[in-house]
Amino acid sequence: MKKHFYALCAAAFLMMSALPRETYAQAKSEWAYFGPGGKLAYKTLEKGDRIPDFSYAGYMGGGVPIPSPVVTITLDAQSGGNAAAIQQAVDELSKRSLVNGFRGVLLLKPGVYNCDKTINITASGIVIRGSGNGEKGTVLNLTGAPHTGISVRGGANVRETGFTAVLTDAYVPVNASVFHLSDTKGLAVGDVVRISRPVTPAWVHFMGMDSLVRDGKKQIWITGDITVDRVIAKIEGKKVTVTLPLTDNYDAAYLGNGGVRVSKIISGGEIEQVGLENFRIVSPTQSGTISEGHHKAFTIRNAVDAWARNIEALNTMNSISVSDAKRVTLDRVNIRHETPSKGAAKPADLNGSGSQILFNRCNIQGDNVFYFATGAKVSGPIVLLHCTFTGNGWIQPHQRWATAVLVDNCNVPTGGIDFMNRGVMGSGHGWSIGWAVAWNCKAKTFLNQQPPGSANWVIGSEGERTKRAIPFDTVPYLPEGIFDSHGKPVAPSSLYLAQLAERLGKGAVKNIGY
Repeated sequence: MKKHFYALCAAAFLMMSALPRETYAQAKSEWAYFGPGGKLAYKTLEKGDRIPDFSYAGYMGGGVPIPSPVVTITLDAQSGGNAAAIQQAVDELSKRSLVNGFRGVLLLKPGVYNCDKTINITASGIVIRGSGNGEKGTVLNLTGAPHTGISVRGGANVRETGFTAVLTDAYVPVNASVFHLSDTKGLAVGDVVRISRPVTPAWVHFMGMDSLVRDGKKQIWITGDITVDRVIAKIEGKKVTVTLPLTDNYDAAYLGNGGVRVSKIISGGEIEQVGLENFRIVSPTQSGTISEGHHKAFTIRNAVDAWARNIEALNTMNSISVSDAKRVTLDRVNIRHETPSKGAAKPADLNGSGSQILFNRCNIQGDNVFYFATGAKVSGPIVLLHCTFTGNGWIQPHQRWATAVLVDNCNVPTGGIDFMNRGVMGSGHGWSIGWAVAWNCKAKTFLNQQPPGSANWVIGSEGERTKRAIPFDTVPYLPEGIFDSHGKPVAPSSLYLAQLAERLGKGAVKNIGY
């Protein structure tokens, strides 16, 4: 009888250990949780704002497997320089016609490819594929003057069609996909509209950003408009529904007389379906300041539905930048530094300055570095999922009001995760982030500060809660953001994966390797 009992206990233990984390021994967040019927439910702020739906981040808008088109051209490593030969092969692919969205794949066989110039991809449907990211795989060895290893870059041609309307809602909360316009005649389902929020003196004052002074000089936080583009899904009278929820709120009290302008646009020039995969990028050891020239790994700009996967980068600085791009996945991209950078201004290894960007299972090892940062006026969603960053560094959205960043199940054991007001740092970076979430993360420290009219959350995470004043001051401490279930992981285990499964089904989660 005892043997039977022990066997049952052992079987139960094994079964429990194989279950997803959310099925047992997890706390419940009050801000996002499984409600009736297993559906996600959200607590809202007073005006209806809530944690955004981050599931739209990633290649093809999330939940779509990265393709593996067939090889078209194969190259062997040559003695001496290889940049010209690689560029010639890329240019040859650029001249070919698109077939099912692709022009072709350039396969680099195992070997060391010395490259003294940037490899440029400027056409859609091109993939550079290596034969492995280890030392005996495909190694792009950056030589000569400091440069970027690979540049993926399209154009940005946007023109307004003549249709312009004004947002008429007194308040549109974050994550809304429905709003009202003064006019919808001339709009149709499938049209792209540009939503332009003015940066008014009233809003800058409300945010406390009109009093930034450094060395006796006034610092300017933000100028111009903050714009986002959306595709129309439905029109009912003057009510418009868009396919991607908004990542910030619009409060008429701070928008001035003109309010938020909505214009129909036609865009072109961006390149699509471009991939980098399965190779290693190596730079000579670099330990200078960020103002000095240095080798970078790769950049992706003005691209849609692009990816980079299974890439190792050694000793690059400001290693990877994804900017003015959307629906991009970086999967298993790893960066390692043998020496730290110098100076108070630190390089950013991952720069996420676009929309719908997913950094999945990425790893960084290095000191005196921002593991992740954002540029100015960035509108997500941007997701860091199951990433590990070791050394003396920070996840820190960086400057001039980015919105909708999710740090999900990330581990920064000797560094920090900061959602903060950077004040006069960097010539007036000010409030760097709103509507950010750290979900079930571990870090040495968390600095979570609450912007006026917005929110930042740290939920189910483990690490020291810190409080600080605006940089270069000692008091008063800035208001703390929302901490929920601190020190106790919550269900769902991953917010991004739960949101993705709810929106697109469990198959979408499997499609991205979970």
